[in-house]
Amino acid sequence: MAKRDYYEVLGLGRNAGEAEIKKAYRKLARQYHPDVNPGDKTAEEKFKEINEAYEVLSDPEKRQRYDQFGHAGVDPNGFGGGGFGGFGGFGDGSDFGGFGDIFDMFFGGGTSARTRGPQQGADLRYDLSLSFEEAAFGVEKEIEIPRLEKCSTCQGSGAKPGTSPSTCSRCQGTGQVRMSQRTPLGHFQSIKTCPDCGGEGTIITSPCPDCRGRGRVRRNRKLHIKIPAGVDTGSRIRLSGEGEPGTKGGPPGDLYVFIEVRPHEIFERRGVDLYMEFPVTFVQATLGAEVLVPTLEGQATLKIPEGTQTHTILRIKGQGIPHLRGGGRGDQHIRIVVVTPTKLTEEQKRLLRQFDESTDKSNYHPKGRGREKGLLERLWDSLKGMGE
Repeated sequence: MAKRDYYEVLGLGRNAGEAEIKKAYRKLARQYHPDVNPGDKTAEEKFKEINEAYEVLSDPEKRQRYDQFGHAGVDPNGFGGGGFGGFGGFGDGSDFGGFGDIFDMFFGGGTSARTRGPQQGADLRYDLSLSFEEAAFGVEKEIEIPRLEKCSTCQGSGAKPGTSPSTCSRCQGTGQVRMSQRTPLGHFQSIKTCPDCGGEGTIITSPCPDCRGRGRVRRNRKLHIKIPAGVDTGSRIRLSGEGEPGTKGGPPGDLYVFIEVRPHEIFERRGVDLYMEFPVTFVQATLGAEVLVPTLEGQATLKIPEGTQTHTILRIKGQGIPHLRGGGRGDQHIRIVVVTPTKLTEEQKRLLRQFDESTDKSNYHPKGRGREKGLLERLWDSLKGMGE
C-alpha cells in the first residue's frame, strides 16, 4: 500500500509553517491516540501515520528532501514512530516529546512547560582525501559544503518581506498557557507549551516564500582551508563556527574535516618515519657503492657499505614526515634488496665460477670475519652427514 502524502496526512498545505505543523499534529494526536481509542486498530495505524508525517515535516532537512524527492528522499529507518510505546523526542529541538507529553495532555501530569531558548547549530562533517605528499608537507584546499544558512530574503524571521511574525493571541507572546483539569485524582493545574505557536510566542501568518517560514535555507558554501604538514588518515581539523547556524540567537555549530591519505606507490608511513625497499646489484652490495635513492623531495645520496647483506636497513636522517606540531622531521629507512642477476652470458658465468673457486667460504658466515664456520660451510657439512 502506497504511503499518503505527509502534508495530506496532517491536513496542511505545502507552505505550512513550523507552528502550523505542530498545531495540526497536536490536534490529530489527541484525536487518534491509543489511550483515547483503546483497542481501535484503525486509530492506532492512523496515529503511527501522523507520527511519521510529523517526524519528517518538523525537521527542516528532512522536509526539504521530502519536498524535492518525495518519500524516496527520506530514510525509512529514521522515523521515530514504530508504535506508541517507545518514541521520545523528534530530534528537531521541539518541545513536544512524545508519549509523555501526550499523557500529560490528558492527565495533567506536567507542572511546567518546556520552552525553546537559544540553540546551537548542528556540527557538520566533511571527508577530505589527500595525496601522500599533500599530507606530508601541508596544502591549502578549497572545499564546498552544503549547509543551512539564514534566509537572506526574510533575514531569518521566517515571515514574508514586508510582514513580520505576530504575537500569539493565546499565550500573549509567553509561549506558555495555564491549563486547569479535573481528574479522578483531584483538580490539577499545569503550565503547558502554547499549542497555537508551539512555544515560539509568535505566529507567522505570511511565511517567506523562499524558506517557507523556517528562516533558514540550504546553500552550498565554499571554504578555503589550510591543511598543516604531517596530517595522517584519521586526523581531524575543526573549523569553529562553520557548521549550521543556531536558532533563537544560538551560536553556530562547527565543521569537522576528516582526513584520508591515499597510499604511496613507493613509501610506507609509520608515524613520522618512512620505509621503502631499494634494489642493489651483487657487486654494489659486495664492494660498496654510493647510489641515488628517491625521497619525498627528490633524490638523495645513500652510501652502501662494503659487504651489505640483503634486507639490511639503512637510514637517511630528516627525510621523513614533518612532526604535526613542529620540531623537525622523521627519518627515511631503506631496506636493501640484493638482486640476483639473470640471463648471464657464458663469459659472465665463467668469471663467476672462477670467482667462486677463489673465494674463502668462511667469509660467508652471516656475522663475517671467519670467527666460526661460515654459512655455506656448515650447510655443506650437514649435507655430507646426511649421506653417511
